[in-house]
Amino acid sequence: MGDNLLSTGHSSRLFERVYDYIINRIERGEWKEHEKLPSVRLLAQEMNVHRLTVFKAYQLLKQNRKVYVKDKSGYYVYPDSIMSINDSKDLITSSYLQKNHLSEIHRVPVTYQFSQALIDPNLLPNLYMSEYVKKVFDLYPKVLGTYSTVQGDEELREALCEYFLKRHRFHISADELLITSGAQQAIDLISRIVIKPKDTVLLERPSYSAAIDAFQQQGAHIVPVDIYPDGYDLEQIELYMRQLKPRLFYLNPTFHNPTGYTVPSGQRKRLVELAEQYKCLLVEDDPFHDIYFDEEPPLPLFSYDTEGYVMYIRSFSKYVAPGLRIAAVATRSSLMKHLLNAKSLADNGTPLLNQKIFLHYFSSVRLQQHLEKLRIALHIRKEIMEEELAGTGWKWVSPKGGLNLWIKIPETLPMKSLLERSFDQSISFVPGTICDPLREPNSWVRFSYSYINEQQLRDGVKRFVELSQGLESSF
Repeated sequence: MGDNLLSTGHSSRLFERVYDYIINRIERGEWKEHEKLPSVRLLAQEMNVHRLTVFKAYQLLKQNRKVYVKDKSGYYVYPDSIMSINDSKDLITSSYLQKNHLSEIHRVPVTYQFSQALIDPNLLPNLYMSEYVKKVFDLYPKVLGTYSTVQGDEELREALCEYFLKRHRFHISADELLITSGAQQAIDLISRIVIKPKDTVLLERPSYSAAIDAFQQQGAHIVPVDIYPDGYDLEQIELYMRQLKPRLFYLNPTFHNPTGYTVPSGQRKRLVELAEQYKCLLVEDDPFHDIYFDEEPPLPLFSYDTEGYVMYIRSFSKYVAPGLRIAAVATRSSLMKHLLNAKSLADNGTPLLNQKIFLHYFSSVRLQQHLEKLRIALHIRKEIMEEELAGTGWKWVSPKGGLNLWIKIPETLPMKSLLERSFDQSISFVPGTICDPLREPNSWVRFSYSYINEQQLRDGVKRFVELSQGLESSF
């Protein structure tokens, strides 16, 4: 496996990855309107692919009015080539295969919302939260008259240090925590400070689609690591770390998104040992740790880290109040100063009011009562979805926590047609291609059981099964 951007061991539809690479550079402003693009020969050399692969990508770009051609001169960036996305269902279903942006699917208004890995607002502590908002204004009457520090409210960081020590045995100080506006911002900041174009990044396959986008946008050479119900192939990971010298390995080992798998504790400890041995940064994303159904999941990888090779991202707001957008990054390395620089450029600090509201609810007894009820409610919804799918013959591994089912549907079902017909029936879901670092077509789908109520859940899954079976019989 070479050093080039696209050499991932899977050569199918390479031109689409060349296409995405060019689009990303245009979107980042590296190539401006009417600017001449590299020749087919030069780009093929740079990316270590065949000229025909680059030519095919350029032809698709031309067809989609992203580039234009001047006779005997070459390819140029089309003016307004990155057009705003409208809400047309036809546009979204035709473009998601090329762009693979989950946000496009989320924009379709539907009744049966299975694409959003969010919790039903009716399950959130809205009434209690309003009480804490009033409390915050009483305690901090000038809270709207000042900014937070870039690193985040010190009172909140101290409270999180105590929480992490008690729950996960993290021995960290407030200086080793950064408060971000959600986990997605944390991933973006980390990718910006760590990744340079063509750096090798290990990424689970499948993976969180926003993380794929973030690392691709930095020009990373992504090498996929398969995740299974019982974890990873550690021999494969060690081989990659030894031979490819990756900058980082992004992983979501607890109630993994999208599969729901959980990596066992023995593998977690070994991964940290490998990271230390081969000097590979582990970026551990842990948004669902508290959403377990029977027993608590294993300790995070960060619990085993003593040398600073793990960065830990923990999102809390998803099960408290998504609108607060509160997450924390823990790191023991010198990377914190670079994170702070990137954070200051992004927004100069997460809103202080949001942090104070979160702090006082997070520290309350009511939160634990809320979490216990929430786990029961989500467990019930997961079981309802599985009941409605039981007679299909489709395959999935029942998760022990989290918000999603990762389902293998028949390969004979054409994904684009399935998505179109689902939209027509007011149903949304996540096609597996969006979660694939290689963006290869597959017959997996992600269904989130957390966002709609129990009756809607039954009705929506029944509708989806019926339309899927009807579509399959027509082919």
